[in-house]
Formats: sequence, C-alpha cells, structure tokens
Amino acid sequence: MDETTITVTVPDGTVLQVYRWAPEGEPRAVVQVQHGLAEHAARYRRFAEALTDAGYLVYGPDGRGSGRTANGDYGNWGPDGWPGWIADIGELNRRIKEDNPGLPVALFGHSLGSFASQQYVLDHSGDIDALVLSGTTDPGPLSASLGSDEPSDLSAFNAPFEQRTGYEWLSRDEAEVDKYVADPACGFLAPPFPGADTMQRSSDPAEVARVRPDLPVLLVSGDADPIAGGGALVEAVAQRYQDGGVKDVTVRLYPQARHELLNETNRDEVTADILAFLDRTVGSQA
Repeated sequence: MDETTITVTVPDGTVLQVYRWAPEGEPRAVVQVQHGLAEHAARYRRFAEALTDAGYLVYGPDGRGSGRTANGDYGNWGPDGWPGWIADIGELNRRIKEDNPGLPVALFGHSLGSFASQQYVLDHSGDIDALVLSGTTDPGPLSASLGSDEPSDLSAFNAPFEQRTGYEWLSRDEAEVDKYVADPACGFLAPPFPGADTMQRSSDPAEVARVRPDLPVLLVSGDADPIAGGGALVEAVAQRYQDGGVKDVTVRLYPQARHELLNETNRDEVTADILAFLDRTVGSQA
C-alpha cells in the first residue's frame, strides 16, 4: 500500500488533509471514507490496507475540526459548521473524480460520518456508486443534542458497559480502546455543530425518497452498539431506504459487537463482509 497526502480547500477556507492509500497496479474502484466524531482518518489505515490489498484506491480525509485538518484546534467546525461537513464530502468526491476519471466510487461513513453520508445522498446519490453505513442510526433524533449550546458528551453511551476507561462502548478489544484513549486527537469534548438541525432531513421519508433506486446500500452495526437500539434503529434506517424505493439494501448485525466495528474483535469478519459488498457493486464495474 502506498500512502500519500493531498489537500482539498473547501469554500469556507478550511483545508482538508486527506490520506490517499493506493494499491499496487491499477485500482478497480475508489472507496471514500468519512470518519466519525472526535477521531480521525489515520485510524482507518488497517481497513485501507485490506481495501488496497483487494485492489481498491482509498481516500480518507481528516474532517473539519478533526485530525491534521484541525491543526490542534479540535472541534473547530469552521464557518460552515455541520452543512460544511456534508459539503466537504462533495468537494472530495469531485477531486477524486478529477484525479481518477471513470472509476466508480463507494462512500463509506462511520458514526457521525454515516450521518453526514445519509444526508449527502439525499441530494447527491448520483455522484456515488455504492454506500456503506457503519455504526449508524436514525440521525434525526440526535440533531438537537449535536446542535445544542452544550458540548456533546458521549459518556452516557458507556453506561451499559464496564467502566475501565469510559470508552468501552467502542469495542470489546481492550487494546483498541486503549489506543483511542491514548490518542490526543480522539475523545475530545465536541462543541455544538451550527446547522445540525438540517440532519433531520435524513429522517424524513419524503427526503429519503430522493435517493436513486439503484444505489446499493450496506448497513453494518453491532447489536450492542448503544446508538443502534439493539439493531432496531439500524433496521429502521434500512427500511426507510426500501420504502423510498431503493432496491438493494443489506443489513448486517453482529452479535455482541459494539460501536467501532473496524476495531472490534470480529473486525476481520466485518471487513470481509464489506469487501464482498464492494466486490459485487463498485468492484464489478471495473
């Protein structure tokens, strides 16, 4: 795997720092990765290795207020706030297509990145060729807390689990939890997102019906993920796509798995399932 970095300057002046992970030889398709809240793209390097080994080219941006893009000012969402997070997906998508004309593009969003991806496809489902939502849920009910005057406190998610670090809700793998806790670019107390109320669009069936019917969608979640409602909320998101006319919607729920599936004890199984989905969708278009 060849790792390089590019930058993408978005309309409000934010400069996104983007990893580009390339396979040996010509890529069969592109996977655009959108990470979650209070983390960064370098945490997806192991996932990128599996993707590049399978022939996929991977782009992973540090979102605004996150990772290298934040330059130490974590949680600074920039002038465009939450709508900027959505627009940034499109800015990178355009750059990917400029650099790789003709290659199909799959969008992979985890947690907050999955909420952004859900909102992005309401208007731009024609700009991607497949969608993977990881650690996701129905985003509408979360919009009020993410946009409130109080910083987002995720500690309540750990209530059902052991309290060794307070982040056990992320994974059953203690080593992975310890890496998160030790990472200064992870776990920061996130300030409010201006414009988070627009997230409610993703819960509106009429808006979801705008998604093109031939977009393949995969939802992966642990049934012990506290934002998944035991899997019921993930199934509800999938049903909303199906009710809106999307024909190819698949849900994979993993027993006892928690929020960060790519860092879970069964991560190899999850990665294999995602690769199988990519192989039959964007990978088959090569």
